[in-house]
Amino acid sequence: MRLAVDAMGGDNAPKSIIDGCVKALAEFPSLSITLFGDQEKINEHVTENDRLTIVHTSVVIDGEDSPVRAVRRKKDSSMVMAVQAVKDNAADAAVSAGNTGALMTAGLLVIGRTAGIERPALSPMLPTRGGEGFLLLDVGANMDAKTSHLVQYALMGHIYMQKVRGLENPRVGLLNIGSEPGKGSDLVKRAYTELQGLPINFIGNVESRDLLEGAADVVICDGFSGNLVLKTIEGTAMSLFSIMKEEFTSSTKNKLAAGLLRPSFKKIKNKMDYSEYGGAGLFGLKAPVIKAHGSSDSQAFFSAIRQAKVMHEEDVIPLIEESINKLPKREEEDIT
Repeated sequence: MRLAVDAMGGDNAPKSIIDGCVKALAEFPSLSITLFGDQEKINEHVTENDRLTIVHTSVVIDGEDSPVRAVRRKKDSSMVMAVQAVKDNAADAAVSAGNTGALMTAGLLVIGRTAGIERPALSPMLPTRGGEGFLLLDVGANMDAKTSHLVQYALMGHIYMQKVRGLENPRVGLLNIGSEPGKGSDLVKRAYTELQGLPINFIGNVESRDLLEGAADVVICDGFSGNLVLKTIEGTAMSLFSIMKEEFTSSTKNKLAAGLLRPSFKKIKNKMDYSEYGGAGLFGLKAPVIKAHGSSDSQAFFSAIRQAKVMHEEDVIPLIEESINKLPKREEEDIT
């Protein structure tokens, strides 16, 4: 597999990006990687490898850049060049830890949507108490959704969890304010009815309080709600660990107790560690594009590469297209 990597995107670029790539090359003999970025900075962290190529560019899309303007004006940036390599069939997939909006825009404008997909979704794996994790679609690609979008998200999530995560019959849930079928907005009620008719394991509505308990393997929602869930989970985890750290360092007695409990705390942290789950897939594009976490360390970026590799090798994109095209044609829906 040929992978295009934005070496300059993310808080810890290029070192963590390159370290993750080196680990992936050692782990996957069939993998070759092209790094796009500042060659002088990349060379500080990389050793010669016949499966690693560097394409130089000093242009970078920053986190503060306007996504559409940046993609159109910075076509020679490391991110856009990596995505363009996929479009030009010089790579099979792309991974970046850079500006999320810009990567989604580049994917749409350069690679384009999978046939039949109305709106792509940004879809991360999030941790659960049991360690299995769940896939959340969408977390911000589309703030306003139609029923057809949620139906397509469900099919994409179902296929992804089967092929990439190895679940034979993933449980698909619809995010709602209650588990009863009649609850929620008109959008959610319509989606509930249509999801019942799909060839997937639809388990009904799920509440946000149950997500970390592993209530579903795939959770479907509009981008506004999904982004709120994502940010709430991230913020809660950070606050909880900060409170625990403050409490366990507040006195000598607590410090001694913390020392005894250190192995248990490490297990808890590992269960909640995003680095093992990979990145957020931009589902609905013509080729795999993975958005790695902006603060990715080498392990997190390695996991994102592994995710892209499995998506390519398991033909996730063609399977999504095939499933979407089997859906009955529908009339245009008014979301206002």
